[in-house]
Amino acid sequence: MLAALQRYRETSPRLVIGLMTGTSADAVDAALVEIEHSAELKARVVAYLERDLPSPIRYDLWRPPEDLSAPHVARLNVLLGIELRDAALRVAAKAGVEPSEVLAVGSHGQTVYHGPRQKPPCTLQIGEPAVIAAAAPWLVVSNFRPADVAVGGEGAPLTPLADLLLLRHPERVRIVQNIGGIANLTYLPAGRGCQGVIAFDTGPGNILLDAVARERLGQLCDRDGAAAAAGTPAPAVVDELLLDPFFSRPPPKSTGREEFGPQFAARFLAMTRTLSSEDALTTATLLTAESIARAYASFLPPTPPPDEVILTGGGAYNLTLRRMLAQRLPDAKVLTLEDLGLRSDAREAVAFAILADQTLLGQAGNLPAVTGGRRRVVLGQITCLATAE
Repeated sequence: MLAALQRYRETSPRLVIGLMTGTSADAVDAALVEIEHSAELKARVVAYLERDLPSPIRYDLWRPPEDLSAPHVARLNVLLGIELRDAALRVAAKAGVEPSEVLAVGSHGQTVYHGPRQKPPCTLQIGEPAVIAAAAPWLVVSNFRPADVAVGGEGAPLTPLADLLLLRHPERVRIVQNIGGIANLTYLPAGRGCQGVIAFDTGPGNILLDAVARERLGQLCDRDGAAAAAGTPAPAVVDELLLDPFFSRPPPKSTGREEFGPQFAARFLAMTRTLSSEDALTTATLLTAESIARAYASFLPPTPPPDEVILTGGGAYNLTLRRMLAQRLPDAKVLTLEDLGLRSDAREAVAFAILADQTLLGQAGNLPAVTGGRRRVVLGQITCLATAE
């Protein structure tokens, strides 16, 4: 492994694959990224793909963690590792790149439990890195969150460092608003450096929308927000759900399926059972939009106001959600990463390629002001199955 690590550090630019499944647990996102360090970090997406997870794996990952036994988790760990490995090989093939030309893989894996406020604090991601590393002589960086949790942090969000490196602007205040299964933001004040950066989870993103779409439409998602566009929201439902203590808790904070998974979806579905499917979906969409807007008003500096809100993640393609956010943020220009020449759906996979690069260079990957950690630490664990010399 030392030889592979030395090769990595001596190569520039270098090819790294980032892998992400996310809270929705519906697919593997894989990005092949060319990373170069000059005056500042440059990351170019060479290829990207999404690979649907097989239904048995997806449905198991949607189950509450208390329903998963140790043997079940062990098996899921390997099955998901196989899916991650295959996605890595496919994205390299899509780019016409031999696996041996890729130096490293950053794999977030799938969070099956996240309890940074438990005693003792804990978090668990699965997707066996040894299975990924067996495919090629790659350095596989995984298990990013525990190091930050070990020094008192939330272990999340971790993507703000990549946002800072790639999207900070010398003159504009930007908010990078990711809307994956869980929605989270990165506030980037104008200028350079990490001072003043704020990031935290704002609440449910697509996790609730997808649950409602499955129950009411028999579809995996409300594509483009089409069904929600035809509905009328129930603001009283939104106001009641926003009384959940998570929304008023100040950052640093993170959340996941433990708070906004099956039980939260069941509560929402019970509250909207008399509404039409379209009305239920627009109400769920309004909940996401309103929770984001209220987080800005409650926890971000009032001045200067953001110049740009840059949407990322699958929710960036939900036209109804985008319209609702633009209505609630009239002073900001609401954009997507595509407006900056990047890909909204690839953002998190790219972020974990960059975090893997930081780890392999021996550089810290967390931002304590964001996660609440006591200090900056190198994140993740490195797995390499290259033949010993």
